[in-house]
Amino acid sequence: MRLIVGAIIVFVCVFGSYAAMGGHLEVLWQPFEFVIILGAAIGAFIIGNPPPVLKAVPSMLGTILKGSKYKQECYVELLGMQFSLYKLVKQKGMLAVEQHIENPSESTLFNAFPTFAANHHAVEFVCDYMRMLTLGANNVHEIDALMDEELETHHQEQERLVSAMQSLADGTPALGIVAAVLGVIKTMGAIKEPPEVLGHLIGGALVGTFFGVFVAYGFFAPMAASLKSAFEAEAKYYLSLKAGLLAHISGQPPVMAVEFARKALMSDVRPTFSEVEAATAALPASV
Repeated sequence: MRLIVGAIIVFVCVFGSYAAMGGHLEVLWQPFEFVIILGAAIGAFIIGNPPPVLKAVPSMLGTILKGSKYKQECYVELLGMQFSLYKLVKQKGMLAVEQHIENPSESTLFNAFPTFAANHHAVEFVCDYMRMLTLGANNVHEIDALMDEELETHHQEQERLVSAMQSLADGTPALGIVAAVLGVIKTMGAIKEPPEVLGHLIGGALVGTFFGVFVAYGFFAPMAASLKSAFEAEAKYYLSLKAGLLAHISGQPPVMAVEFARKALMSDVRPTFSEVEAATAALPASV
């Protein structure tokens, strides 16, 4: 929704103001200039990025269109899942979680929290470290370092997508100049034409510069920023998991481990202590 609203504002302000100043919109319709710029941008994008990034383009565009999927409700659910998990360990021991971490898709505990259960990577993250605990790992500093390494790798994978989109934004103004230069070369070939014809050709050439800058700063750069924001929200989701797990490994009771996890969240989505307390109190006893 934000993308659609923003795009409408960009188009209305730019083209509406141009028309209001007396400009002729039909002059801006230069399809071959658009093909030069966007076609070259797509080609450069393919050249400059490895196959994993290219394969991730559909999901990347989906993330840009939908925005971050991590709302406050997701974080409340995440904290509730952690409370239930740590409470189960506290009451019944580590062996009680084996059935959940070995077959998470059928886990009654995880499936009681649908947004968490649908997040394959988050489920895998929790199961991997809980499995390590069942195997005897208990050095909180070593596990902390390992989590940092895993999360840093995940961040680098996402950063490649942001960099790819930002490179697209950085490159299209220059490609607009390329299109404009080609338009000028075409104009020079018609130098004997009357002024009105030359004026039309020069105007068409300048559209290339306009379009390159327009799509770069009106769309590609904001899309890169939106993608970065969505990934930052996801990073906070995992940092909350990390904080809760480390607090649990350190021997903190479930309510305190969840408080550690809550404190890792951004203030605009962080539920209050009372909200978390009410959410955990409302959990079924069997969860």
